Parts: sequence; C-alpha cells; structure tokens
Amino acid sequence: QLQLVESGGGLVQAGGSLRLSCVASGRTFRMYTMAWSRQAPGKEREFVAIISWRGGSSISYADSAKGRFTISRDNAKNTMYLQMNSLKPEDTAVYYCAQRRAPYDDGYSRDEKEYYWGQGTQVTVSS
Repeated sequence: QLQLVESGGGLVQAGGSLRLSCVASGRTFRMYTMAWSRQAPGKEREFVAIISWRGGSSISYADSAKGRFTISRDNAKNTMYLQMNSLKPEDTAVYYCAQRRAPYDDGYSRDEKEYYWGQGTQVTVSS
C-alpha cells in the first residue's frame, strides 16, 4: 500500500527558505514520476513542480516556482525534496506530495486524477 509522507513545512518570514521532504513507501519509488502541488485557502490546487521518473533535468516548474524552487529526488532514500528559497507570502499554502499512478509515465501531466496524494504539510510565509 502506497504511503506518501510530507515533512518540513512551517512558519517562515518572507525571503526565507524551507526544504520539504516526501518519503514514499509501498511501491518501487524510482519507477514513478513525482510532483509537488499546493493549495492556498480559497484557491485551486496548483502543481508547483514535477520530476520525471527519469530524474536529472526531466523537470517542469510552474511559473510561480521558477528560479526560486528546486525539486529533486533521491531514489536510494525513496525521497523527493522541494527546496524553496526567497519565499513570499503568496507561497502560503498546504503543500502536497504526489506520485503518478502509472509507472514509467513520461510527460508532466497536471491532471490530479493521475496521481496518488499525501496528506500535505502547511507552509506559512509571514510578511
């Protein structure tokens, strides 16, 4: 049974940094494209970054994340990360880890139905 457990959220001042982690268990991690998504109060869920099962440079970022956020994965640790720098109050949201349902699935789909989801971790950026 797949489990996705996020950690690393918290309260940070604007301009600060946080690193989120997502530990996956229950399936062979290296086979699956992974993603970070977020949802702010009253807003739709937004895919922040997606990293292909291929790893490396096979990454897609939302415009809001480009230049500030870095997604990465460590297949040996079954863990995905999101390094967030230069945080802004508008980055405040619940951040969710997601794993594609299908293995070896290329592309950067932003269809929520194609993913399994973690419980989320709260990130709050104060001004």
